[in-house]
Amino acid sequence: MLRSGRVDFAGVVKRVNLSYVPDAVVGNFVLVHVGFAISTVDEDEARQVFSYLEEMGELAELEEGEPS
Repeated sequence: MLRSGRVDFAGVVKRVNLSYVPDAVVGNFVLVHVGFAISTVDEDEARQVFSYLEEMGELAELEEGEPS
């Protein structure tokens, strides 16, 4: 069985695969690409990446209503 978890992207909750981050626990920040958490990051880095994505307009796809 694949390890998965629920990730909150600024209020949009999605289920992601955690196979690549076996040490991730509740409360960690993870970098997600196409449904896979690919690394853990600290809170400052997570906020910076999120800010960059927001500036580039890349967060709109989160609000398109994909099932969580």
